[in-house]
Amino acid sequence: MLVNCIKVREIRALQDDVLKGTRDQLALQLSIERSKTASTGVQSKIVKIRDMRRTIARIETILKERGAKK
Repeated sequence: MLVNCIKVREIRALQDDVLKGTRDQLALQLSIERSKTASTGVQSKIVKIRDMRRTIARIETILKERGAKK
């Protein structure tokens, strides 16, 4: 599931292992986008990077609420 912006309602419906996998995929995708931005110098993907960071934060918050271990 490679989606940049997932709503909180959708995140809460997923299981912990799926959330962890999604978080890891988004983190990998985020690092790729950051390296592309750094290498080209073009900052056209700033909104995409911000959305990925926010989605990762939402997932981590919900995992902490549930008490799931990393």
